[in-house]
Amino acid sequence: MEIKTATTQFTSLGHASRLAIFRQLVQAGPKGMNVSTIGEKLNIAPATLSFHLANLNRAGLVCSRQESRFIYYSADFDSIDGLLLFLTENCCQGQSCLPSTTARLATTNTKLKKASKKVL
Repeated sequence: MEIKTATTQFTSLGHASRLAIFRQLVQAGPKGMNVSTIGEKLNIAPATLSFHLANLNRAGLVCSRQESRFIYYSADFDSIDGLLLFLTENCCQGQSCLPSTTARLATTNTKLKKASKKVL
Protein backbone atom coordinates (compact mmCIF):
# COMPACT_ATOMS: atom_id res chain seq x y z
CA MET A 1 0.00 0.00 0.00
CA GLU A 2 1.22 3.46 -0.82
CA ILE A 3 1.51 6.03 1.94
CA LYS A 4 -0.92 8.30 0.07
CA THR A 5 -3.62 5.61 0.17
CA ALA A 6 -3.03 4.98 3.87
CA THR A 7 -3.17 8.71 4.58
CA THR A 8 -6.47 9.03 2.71
CA GLN A 9 -7.97 6.12 4.65
CA PHE A 10 -6.81 7.42 8.02
CA THR A 11 -8.09 10.90 7.17
CA SER A 12 -11.47 9.43 6.31
CA LEU A 13 -11.62 7.52 9.59
CA GLY A 14 -10.51 10.64 11.49
CA HIS A 15 -14.09 11.95 11.69
CA ALA A 16 -16.30 10.66 14.52
CA SER A 17 -19.36 10.01 12.35
CA ARG A 18 -17.38 8.21 9.64
CA LEU A 19 -15.60 6.10 12.24
CA ALA A 20 -18.98 5.16 13.77
CA ILE A 21 -20.37 4.26 10.34
CA PHE A 22 -17.29 2.22 9.50
CA ARG A 23 -17.42 0.33 12.81
CA GLN A 24 -21.13 -0.39 12.27
CA LEU A 25 -20.35 -1.82 8.83
CA VAL A 26 -17.48 -3.93 10.16
CA GLN A 27 -19.85 -5.38 12.77
CA ALA A 28 -22.46 -6.09 10.07
CA GLY A 29 -19.99 -8.30 8.22
CA PRO A 30 -19.73 -8.93 4.48
CA LYS A 31 -23.47 -8.66 3.80
CA GLY A 32 -23.42 -5.05 5.02
CA MET A 33 -26.42 -2.85 5.79
CA ASN A 34 -28.80 -0.72 3.80
CA VAL A 35 -28.44 3.02 4.08
CA SER A 36 -31.65 3.62 6.02
CA THR A 37 -30.69 1.05 8.67
CA ILE A 38 -27.29 2.67 9.14
CA GLY A 39 -28.94 6.07 9.55
CA GLU A 40 -31.47 4.76 12.06
CA LYS A 41 -28.89 2.93 14.17
CA LEU A 42 -26.54 5.91 14.31
CA ASN A 43 -29.16 8.68 14.23
CA ILE A 44 -27.60 10.40 11.23
CA ALA A 45 -29.67 12.45 8.79
CA PRO A 46 -29.86 10.99 5.24
CA ALA A 47 -27.97 13.84 3.52
CA THR A 48 -25.20 13.76 6.12
CA LEU A 49 -25.00 9.98 5.96
CA SER A 50 -24.74 10.09 2.17
CA PHE A 51 -21.85 12.57 2.41
CA HIS A 52 -19.95 10.38 4.90
CA LEU A 53 -20.57 7.14 2.99
CA ALA A 54 -19.30 8.77 -0.21
CA ASN A 55 -16.14 9.82 1.65
CA LEU A 56 -15.57 6.30 2.99
CA ASN A 57 -16.22 4.88 -0.48
CA ARG A 58 -13.71 7.25 -2.14
CA ALA A 59 -11.14 6.24 0.48
CA GLY A 60 -11.68 2.59 -0.45
CA LEU A 61 -12.92 1.57 2.99
CA VAL A 62 -16.47 0.60 2.01
CA CYS A 63 -18.22 -0.88 -1.01
CA SER A 64 -21.78 -0.35 -2.17
CA ARG A 65 -24.23 -2.49 -4.08
CA GLN A 66 -27.80 -1.96 -5.16
CA GLU A 67 -30.48 -4.56 -4.53
CA SER A 68 -33.86 -3.59 -5.90
CA ARG A 69 -34.39 -0.03 -4.73
CA PHE A 70 -32.05 -0.28 -1.74
CA ILE A 71 -28.36 0.53 -1.55
CA TYR A 72 -26.28 -1.62 0.76
CA TYR A 73 -22.85 -0.68 2.07
CA SER A 74 -20.30 -3.05 3.52
CA ALA A 75 -16.78 -2.70 4.84
CA ASP A 76 -14.08 -3.55 2.30
CA PHE A 77 -12.27 -6.16 4.34
CA ASP A 78 -9.44 -6.54 1.79
CA SER A 79 -8.74 -2.82 2.10
CA ILE A 80 -8.83 -3.07 5.91
CA ASP A 81 -6.36 -5.96 5.78
CA GLY A 82 -4.09 -3.88 3.56
CA LEU A 83 -4.22 -0.95 5.96
CA LEU A 84 -3.43 -3.18 8.94
CA LEU A 85 -0.57 -4.78 7.03
CA PHE A 86 0.76 -1.32 6.17
CA LEU A 87 0.72 -0.40 9.86
CA THR A 88 2.51 -3.53 11.01
CA GLU A 89 4.83 -4.42 8.12
CA ASN A 90 7.96 -3.28 9.97
CA CYS A 91 6.73 -4.16 13.43
CA CYS A 92 9.15 -5.51 16.02
CA GLN A 93 12.26 -4.66 13.99
CA GLY A 94 11.35 -7.18 11.30
CA GLN A 95 10.89 -10.05 13.73
CA SER A 96 7.63 -11.98 13.94
CA CYS A 97 5.25 -10.72 16.61
CA LEU A 98 2.83 -13.56 16.08
CA PRO A 99 3.71 -15.69 19.13
CA SER A 100 3.07 -12.86 21.58
CA THR A 101 -0.10 -11.82 19.76
CA THR A 102 -1.32 -15.42 19.70
CA ALA A 103 -0.61 -15.77 23.42
CA ARG A 104 -2.58 -12.59 24.21
CA LEU A 105 -5.51 -13.80 22.10
CA ALA A 106 -5.47 -17.21 23.79
CA THR A 107 -5.49 -15.57 27.24
CA THR A 108 -8.38 -13.32 26.22
CA ASN A 109 -10.36 -16.27 24.83
CA THR A 110 -9.82 -18.24 28.05
CA LYS A 111 -11.08 -15.30 30.12
CA LEU A 112 -14.13 -14.93 27.88
CA LYS A 113 -14.97 -18.63 28.16
CA LYS A 114 -14.73 -18.47 31.96
CA ALA A 115 -16.90 -15.36 32.06
CA SER A 116 -19.56 -16.93 29.82
CA LYS A 117 -19.69 -20.07 32.02
CA LYS A 118 -20.36 -17.85 35.05
CA VAL A 119 -23.26 -16.17 33.24
CA LEU A 120 -24.80 -19.51 32.24
